[in-house]
Amino acid sequence: MVDRLRVAVIGVGAMGANHALVLGALPDAELVAVADSDSARLDELSPGRPLRAYEDYRRMLDEERPDAVTIAVPTRLHEEVALACIERGVPLLVEKPLAASVEEGERLRAAAESAGVHLMVGHVERFNPAVRELAQRLRDGAIGRVYQVRTRRVGPFYPRERDVGVAYDLATHDIDVLRMLLGCEVEQVHAEAVRGVRTEYEDAIVGLLRFEDGTIAVLEANWLSPVKLRELSVFGEQGMCAVDYLTQTLQQYVTLSDEQAKPDEVSFPDPGQAPLRAELSAFLRVVRGLEQLPVTAEDGIAAMRVADALVASAARGGAVQLATARRAR
Repeated sequence: MVDRLRVAVIGVGAMGANHALVLGALPDAELVAVADSDSARLDELSPGRPLRAYEDYRRMLDEERPDAVTIAVPTRLHEEVALACIERGVPLLVEKPLAASVEEGERLRAAAESAGVHLMVGHVERFNPAVRELAQRLRDGAIGRVYQVRTRRVGPFYPRERDVGVAYDLATHDIDVLRMLLGCEVEQVHAEAVRGVRTEYEDAIVGLLRFEDGTIAVLEANWLSPVKLRELSVFGEQGMCAVDYLTQTLQQYVTLSDEQAKPDEVSFPDPGQAPLRAELSAFLRVVRGLEQLPVTAEDGIAAMRVADALVASAARGGAVQLATARRAR
């Protein structure tokens, strides 16, 4: 086995540029090429680096023959670009959401399975060290049975290409984390949304989710807030845990009968690119055959199903039932 995997990035906008930056610094990867239809982005990313830049990603795949690829193009292009990689037998990580629709996601999953190609979905919050610590504490029963969860993912609207609303762009992060933490699926949602403020899609959504095990979750996402917040609170029979995704901090409060609860706080260093480094390192280990896919195509599709249900509930009013899918990993 080669010491370093030859990797490439397709789509080097805001997120793809981060992929390139992190992959270029990983000791077990050699970033050999990037592809983007915007030549200005390529010029900005590649000067002074031994890095080949392509405006045609198919040409890049055929000429460079990378060992692995990450994809960060607009969502509407995910299926097209991912299929091109799968057809060439190239393992791939696709930024979330996996595709522009559940149907497209199902086609990608089927194609990857048929070709025997590793397909990972970029739900990066799973790799946030504070979330990982929370998951371990919940497995250890630190706050007993979980009854309620609240998530808040809000922030400013950034002027970039938008081909999905906040349900797919933002809420899928939290849906995926909750599925992972609780180990079961969402069975019912009820949501309200605001549309047409910044985009033609939903710009703000608030959802009430009920999981198979009876846990209820309140989910809030928007790109209307002037302040960026990324928060998760989990309430159990013996206390609560609160995560700040941005600072990578976890606070655990134990329920006390005679005095105010004081938090046990743990913070993790390097709150910048640490989750993305962990995610991309895990992907490379999958490509090397050292571990199983930590985030599967089914995980990505399951999050999209819930996002679709939220949007449908907001549009028609009332609760939407979801058919129980495969249990969360």
